[in-house]
Amino acid sequence: MVQEVTYFSNRRFESPKFFEYLLVVHPNEEIFNQLREEKENFSSEYNVNIAKKTLPHITVANFLAKETMEETLIKWMHKIISNQQSFDVMINNFSGFPSSKTVYARIQNHEPFKQLATSLKTINAYINDNGFPNAKLINFPHMTIARSLQQHVYEKAMMDYSRKTFHAKFTVNELVLLKRVNQYDKCKQVSVFPLTLVPSPQV
Repeated sequence: MVQEVTYFSNRRFESPKFFEYLLVVHPNEEIFNQLREEKENFSSEYNVNIAKKTLPHITVANFLAKETMEETLIKWMHKIISNQQSFDVMINNFSGFPSSKTVYARIQNHEPFKQLATSLKTINAYINDNGFPNAKLINFPHMTIARSLQQHVYEKAMMDYSRKTFHAKFTVNELVLLKRVNQYDKCKQVSVFPLTLVPSPQV
């Protein structure tokens, strides 16, 4: 049974010195535009504005931290992520999380994300020492189309999306670190972490 990841996005912050950080993968431009159009169509079809408010991405990790921790976190994350090789992501149709009424595009190959999650566990000690809980590290990657839907909307959308097909493939060459004050705040880019490029096979 698929276990849904719980995010920190509903947490309220008492001070702007505390941020939610998200480490994400962005698809290439062509797939990004296709999925953004899908989210916009969802908003129009089911009258759900939240679907088009977030850009297409795959969350790798999210955590809470003070802004003064950024420099150290970025340094460690650069070191960790630079040792990871670039990899392909295959998107195959749609599915849903009943518990949070979320419709998402399915990611077929989970192993590269699991490897990233394992390697990123080393930042937890620093986060804990500063009074924050462990980072949420994603072992079941997915790309959200819409979430927090009303029950009847979710049921209708799942019936419709079970008949839809969507297949795409792109290569992940970098991860992007974003931050925001809360779930209603616009994300700000903090840093970009290149992966080690895999050499093309010799012909």
